[in-house]
Amino acid sequence: MLVLASASPRRKELLSLLVREFEVLPADIDETPWVQESPQNYVLRMAEEKAIAAAAKFPSVFHTPPQSSVIFVASDTSVVVDQQILGKPANLDEAKCMLRLLSGREHRVMTSLCLMNLSGEHLVSTCVDTKVRFRAISDLEIEQYWRSGEPQDKAGSYAIQGHGAVFVESMQGSYSAVVGLPLFECAQILSQFGIHSLEEMSHE
Repeated sequence: MLVLASASPRRKELLSLLVREFEVLPADIDETPWVQESPQNYVLRMAEEKAIAAAAKFPSVFHTPPQSSVIFVASDTSVVVDQQILGKPANLDEAKCMLRLLSGREHRVMTSLCLMNLSGEHLVSTCVDTKVRFRAISDLEIEQYWRSGEPQDKAGSYAIQGHGAVFVESMQGSYSAVVGLPLFECAQILSQFGIHSLEEMSHE
């Protein structure tokens, strides 16, 4: 059994490109960065803590025999500029601050991935770092973009798979990682757990 430890519809859609069947079990954790914690260590810790939290919650939700093979997939995405982690904006003012920081320059999108079995004995994690360059963005555009509703639950206040794509001048790295789940790396790690995506998708 494969379990996605996320409520994100974007991650659910991306994972469905690799495997046909999986369960969804969101994990609530404290997402506050530690003092002087590097962005890479932060996103890796977030993914691992989500997987661990989902595994702890699993027995009370699914009545599966303990010997059953269960694999948890967890991920976390952070937008990073000047070593500053940009989370999700709480309001228009926060979105303005974030998008002004990103305007006309390059930033990094760090997306971590963690796969873990139910016991936690087998845990594999990685971090995918993608460079994204924005064109200059006006305050009027930021306000109009905010009114679309898209930035409100997105790290860094934008969605590359949505209207936010109009700000993207160039990108170097993984598009799927910026959306929320690095497909290449996910397929590679799934194979370490005995799940081969092309075989899964070819089954009738």
